[in-house]
Amino acid sequence: MATNELYGQSARLVDLIIIQPGAVVSKTLIERPTGTVTLFAFDKGQKLSEHTAPFDALVTSLQGSVDIILDGVHHILAAGDAIVMPAGAIHAVDALEPCIWLLTMIRS
Repeated sequence: MATNELYGQSARLVDLIIIQPGAVVSKTLIERPTGTVTLFAFDKGQKLSEHTAPFDALVTSLQGSVDIILDGVHHILAAGDAIVMPAGAIHAVDALEPCIWLLTMIRS
C-alpha cells in the first residue's frame, strides 16, 4: 500500500525512511497500474541478489553509496546519481555504505 505522506505536501525523501541496522527497508510512495515509486534504505553490506524485472526502472541514489550491478557491469551511485535498468536486464544491488535510494518502475 502506498503512503499518503507526499500527497499535496513536500518532504525530504530521505526523511521518510530510516536505515535499520543489518536490514533492507522499503516504503512504497506511489502504487498505480502504470508503475510504482518505492524508497529503499539499505544498511552497509545489504544486498539484493541477481534478478530481472519485466519493466524499465530508474534508480536514483539519495544518500550514501550503492553499487548497481547491471548485466555484470558495476555502477557506483553516489547521492544525486541515477541509472535506468532496462526491462529484462539482469541486475543486483550492493550497499557500499548505509544508503537510501528511490526506485521508479514504469509498467508498459
